[in-house]
Amino acid sequence: MNLNNYNYTEHWDNVYENTQQEKLGWYEENPEPSLGLIKKYAKLNSIIINIGSGTSNLLDELLKANFKSLIATDLSTVALQKLEARLNSYPNKVKYIVDDLKNPISLKNIDLVDVWHDRAVLHFLTEVEDQNTYFDLLNSKLKRGGFVILAAFHLNGAEKCSRLPVIRYNAEILDEKSGENFKLIESREYNFVNPNGDDRPYIYTVFHTIHIFRVCLCNNNF
Repeated sequence: MNLNNYNYTEHWDNVYENTQQEKLGWYEENPEPSLGLIKKYAKLNSIIINIGSGTSNLLDELLKANFKSLIATDLSTVALQKLEARLNSYPNKVKYIVDDLKNPISLKNIDLVDVWHDRAVLHFLTEVEDQNTYFDLLNSKLKRGGFVILAAFHLNGAEKCSRLPVIRYNAEILDEKSGENFKLIESREYNFVNPNGDDRPYIYTVFHTIHIFRVCLCNNNF
């Protein structure tokens, strides 16, 4: 597949328009371990952003658990429209934002969040420039003391998803990518079995923000 000038928006809109949710390769009826990690590190009034929400059941479960301030963002308008229609019994609990992580616009204007959750989005960013844009956005939008939950295909995982190439990770690579403002506090390998019955090894990581204060020792001449 030639990805030069590839229309990713059209790709994901077509996926969500033409594939039943239960047949999507990343579909989880029970969205663990993401749900467990969010419950572990977030408070009910935490602002939680779900990166690449698609039509995931994770938002349903967070709302059932009485989390009150959720943001669902995705490149696909179709996906978010379907998600919003499904969650219409929870008015004003979820903000829906269509945006492109490679060139974020609306996401630059959101309030700071307490928890940044990403399952299976980062690994689609195959260019270093796009990865840097992603982490720059993360750094600018996470509160002091906030948590980052990143889940991506493990080094021994699949090389493609939805016909697109991916970058595979382990905890050490994600730790290096996240930068000096984040401390890795938890990681686990997790074997997800997709709707086709295929194994999809993931690495799940949790980071906590740390803040480095640099002191400049200067010669003051009076």
